[in-house]
Amino acid sequence: MDSASLYFRAFFGVPDQRTSPDEPPTNALRGFLDMIATLVTAHAPTHVVACWDDDWRPQWRVDLVPSYKTHRLVDGSDVVEESPDDLTPQVPLIREALAAIGIVRLGAPGFEADDVIGTLAERHRGVMPVDVVTGDRDLLQLVDDAHGIRVLYTGRGGVREPDVATQSYLHERYAVPTGEAYLEMSVLRGDTSDGLPGVRGIGDKTAAQLIAQYGTLAALRAAVDEGDPALRGARRANLEAASAYLDVAPTVVRVARDAPVADMDLALPRTVADPGGLDALASTYGVENPVRRLLTALDLAP
Repeated sequence: MDSASLYFRAFFGVPDQRTSPDEPPTNALRGFLDMIATLVTAHAPTHVVACWDDDWRPQWRVDLVPSYKTHRLVDGSDVVEESPDDLTPQVPLIREALAAIGIVRLGAPGFEADDVIGTLAERHRGVMPVDVVTGDRDLLQLVDDAHGIRVLYTGRGGVREPDVATQSYLHERYAVPTGEAYLEMSVLRGDTSDGLPGVRGIGDKTAAQLIAQYGTLAALRAAVDEGDPALRGARRANLEAASAYLDVAPTVVRVARDAPVADMDLALPRTVADPGGLDALASTYGVENPVRRLLTALDLAP
């Protein structure tokens, strides 16, 4: 699970049920717990892990593309991510709930949750099927039919009706055949939500056509350098102008497959890790119902 993607969605999608502004906000916490319950019930996983942003904007990515996620910074800061005031105090509660239930939460110093997911997908590649749950299109690069890696993309239908992204989905929706081709297409297209400019004048359709025509981004760039007559006018000029960006963007966009992620047992919890702590959190914040629903989904309800 791409945790931040899910709890941000929960925060904006689940109504605030407070009757007084003095009460602590809980909508992201409630929604996040219910999302896990929904996923476990619908997909019956044997393992689950909440992947975490230990560093949401790693310096090594910023060094390559200085605009990377700059628009998400709090004004006057170069390290602090903007977050809604009522969401910020709920994030520690989400961590606390995961720990009390016994669901593993994993991050890696200097890496984003995407990199944790990429590393775990690589680690379990061919060992067991992997479903990545996220609302972030970047992770579509991990789709790999041969090794059973899918993305449950929540961007449109949420966790109840996610797009199940396989290579067929990539072909139908983006006209690219593989996760790797999606990555290279996305480099050309860019992503304003991550501060990646892409190549001027190239969107999804044109980027996919270029990757289909030349096979790889490297081959496309070689064709530009060699003066391929099929590349002319503004398109050639824009690709040439983006040369410095294209030198570094693939490294920024590609999720790590070798981040220093702890090797832990990710199996569903067999018992509640901290029953007293979970009861205290549930009663203090009035989230007994979503806690009960999640414990029922995990077959841990008393």
